[in-house]
Amino acid sequence: MKKEYISILCCPYCHGEFELKIEKENENEIIDGKFICKKCGKEYEIKEGIPVLM
Repeated sequence: MKKEYISILCCPYCHGEFELKIEKENENEIIDGKFICKKCGKEYEIKEGIPVLM
């Protein structure tokens, strides 16, 4: 997932802002990690560069 796209994403459940926890990355991309919603607390994984927002 390209780092430049982080600012346009929000929680699909409550539309809250995300906190990002990066586990693995390279120069321009996040490989593994997770988004945590600051409003409702739901967590969404980033696996092999793909955010799983379902």
